[in-house]
Amino acid sequence: MTRILLSLAVFVFFALCVYGMWHGWKRRQRKQAGLPAFPSTPAALGAPKLTTTGVYIGTTNAGNWQDRIQVGDIGHRAEATLSLVPEGVAIDRVGASPIFIPAGSVRDARTDRGLAGKVMFSEEGLLVVQWENEGHLFDTGFRGDDKDVYDEWVSALSQNPINTEGKA
Repeated sequence: MTRILLSLAVFVFFALCVYGMWHGWKRRQRKQAGLPAFPSTPAALGAPKLTTTGVYIGTTNAGNWQDRIQVGDIGHRAEATLSLVPEGVAIDRVGASPIFIPAGSVRDARTDRGLAGKVMFSEEGLLVVQWENEGHLFDTGFRGDDKDVYDEWVSALSQNPINTEGKA
């Protein structure tokens, strides 16, 4: 009888934990409901200048590496292909909707250690693109299969002429 009660107690504790996580996710979605809609991917994209494969980590409010955006399926991690095209940055995610960052929206690019609850051992474990959408700044993180290409990505995204406007 004691084992049954103990098993039941563990099950109830587990169910409460799952409910708490689900409730927190929904609360964050309600809190973020006022964010502007993310840009849609144009029907036709130019030839990619850079392409790499890896994992889309997530998008956060800029400056707050743990405040993951959870509207729609934006908060879902997924295997992805990251492409730098003339129109911007395209993230083609497996099993989730694509994400597109227009070239004029990119504000910064850097390597970082953590984003959206994902922490890497290396200081350069993630490629993070900071971009603006209707006055809101976002950080979008990507963990590439080949981290040796990060410098090339940061350099290419930093050369965006829009990035220099408004900077002292």
